[in-house]
Amino acid sequence: MKAIAWMLAAGCLLSGTASAATEAEAMDIAKKNGCLACHSLDKKLVGPAWNEVGKKYAGDAAAAEQLAVKVKKGTKGTWGAIPMPPNATVKDADIKTLVAFVLTLK
Repeated sequence: MKAIAWMLAAGCLLSGTASAATEAEAMDIAKKNGCLACHSLDKKLVGPAWNEVGKKYAGDAAAAEQLAVKVKKGTKGTWGAIPMPPNATVKDADIKTLVAFVLTLK
């Protein structure tokens, strides 16, 4: 049961907008949606560290849109065997804000 709760929180990680969110905005959204149960800025928890995600997608013009879809619909296999479940109830604007912030990290 705990594993399921962790996996559900993992999905809150990413989203995409053209303008970068401030760290405070992103962290407020992450806390509100339980993202920090599985993700942190600088170390792997259940899911990847956000700075690793930022590094992986640096310079990829399509990354924001792709990551937003992954957060909303869920994904598996990108960062290992543990899937990120869908986050259908997280507002699209919040997902975009989080992804924009994550993509500023390196």
